[in-house]
Parts: sequence; C-alpha cells; structure tokens
Amino acid sequence: MTFNKDKYSNDLKLKLQSYAPITDASLKLIENIVEFQLLKKGEILLRNGQVAKEIYFICKGALRAYITDKEGNIYNKNIFLEGYFAGSTVSLLQQTSSDFTIEALEDSTLIAINYKKYRELINQNDDLKNYYIAYLEKNWVIEKEQREISIVMENATERYLDLLAKHPDILHRIPLLHIASHLGITPTQLSRIRKSLDKNT
Repeated sequence: MTFNKDKYSNDLKLKLQSYAPITDASLKLIENIVEFQLLKKGEILLRNGQVAKEIYFICKGALRAYITDKEGNIYNKNIFLEGYFAGSTVSLLQQTSSDFTIEALEDSTLIAINYKKYRELINQNDDLKNYYIAYLEKNWVIEKEQREISIVMENATERYLDLLAKHPDILHRIPLLHIASHLGITPTQLSRIRKSLDKNT
C-alpha cells in the first residue's frame, strides 16, 4: 500500500491548527514522535482489555470502536473516518485497560502519535496546551453533549440524516449493520428509514 507521507503529514498539521494556533517549532516536535501505520480491513488496532499507548490520526480509511457485552452482543460506540482522531481516551489518560475494541472497516493509513511523549510536549509548550484545551472542549464537551442530546431529542431518521450530511459517502463505505449500530437502532429499523426516505424523494 503506497501513500503520500507529505500530504498526510500536512493534513495532521492542518487538523491540529484547526483547534488553535501552533508554532512551526511545536509542529516539528510533534512530527518527531509520530509514525505511519497501515491497517488492513478487519485488522484490530486496539483490543478490549489492552492499555492504549497511542492516539491515531486517520489519514485515509475508516475505523469502528465497538463494545462487546457479557452475552457476546456487539455495539458500535463510534465510527471514525479520515480527518478524525481515534483511540481510547480513558485508557490513555488513566493507563487502564480499554473497554472497547477498535477495528479497521477499510484498508487504512494512520499516523500513530506516542501519547506519553505527546503529553510531555503539551506540558512543555504553551501553544500546545492551548490546542489541547480547545481539542478537549470541542470533542469531549461540546460534541459529546450534542451527541447525547441528539440521542434523546432526535428520532432515528434525524440522526441518520445528520450522519449523511456529515459523511455523504458513508453508505458506500460502511456496512449498514455498523451504521445502524452507530445510530443505536437495528438494521431492520435502518432499512425502514431508508425506504421511507426513498419514497419521499
């Protein structure tokens, strides 16, 4: 699998700077603690019970985070596409076992960031501190709250349409059973929603 390292490195820089201004010197420091990782479809990036060591930027591809209950039922916690960060934040912060598994849904190209070194850089550089605060606020306060509210206030059709608005090509890339699980509904319910929408268009 070939890939454009320069393009993907630049994508990561742009993503970091989308939260807060970061100096070229700090970006260079981050560049020194990353490595590229290729993942084949179906490969596991992080297993339930494993302690996370890296946070991943998805350059290309798709991942899912899923939880398996005691009866063996699987629930998708999240779907990550390119341009997003993936990982087990709780496992990284507390150095405890991850409660979920991360699997590649497509052949994927990732940038793995060593979390321990990443945190050391954040503690040592004010611009990275500002970025990290902005990142946490957006992803773990604002978006988390919006997602929790949408689950309560929006019906499944609205959640499905929101997902399509954010990721127009997702139906061609991700199996419908994973999309249904991500939305908190059954594949049968998703099929009914899609049929209903098709009739109205």
